[in-house]
Amino acid sequence: MFEIKIQHSFPAGHHLRDYVGKCANPHGHNYRVVAVVHGEQLNPAGLLIDFADLKKSLRSICERLDHQYLNDIPPFDTRNPTAENIAAYLYDELGAAIGAQGVKVKEIELWETDTAAVVYRP
Repeated sequence: MFEIKIQHSFPAGHHLRDYVGKCANPHGHNYRVVAVVHGEQLNPAGLLIDFADLKKSLRSICERLDHQYLNDIPPFDTRNPTAENIAAYLYDELGAAIGAQGVKVKEIELWETDTAAVVYRP
């Protein structure tokens, strides 16, 4: 089994619905995403997946969230934009983007601050 890990960062704002505390107020984060993909078969070039292709896919997904107020954009206009829900969203979107290449997303680690992160792996 081979694993590849990449990182990407993006800033975004949000507030948490149904939450009592400071995070119920509008605020922002500089999110850091660590994506881990895995698979058993290497391509003819000896790669699981090209780092450039994987980075391009993750960047494209994060671009939809970059400098946005998450509560205003789907799916976070109805789903609470918690770190947990954002990580699950990134997992699903990245999986759809790279699935045809025979590589699967293993986990998404999403850092909301320098000291707080969530890991999503179904």
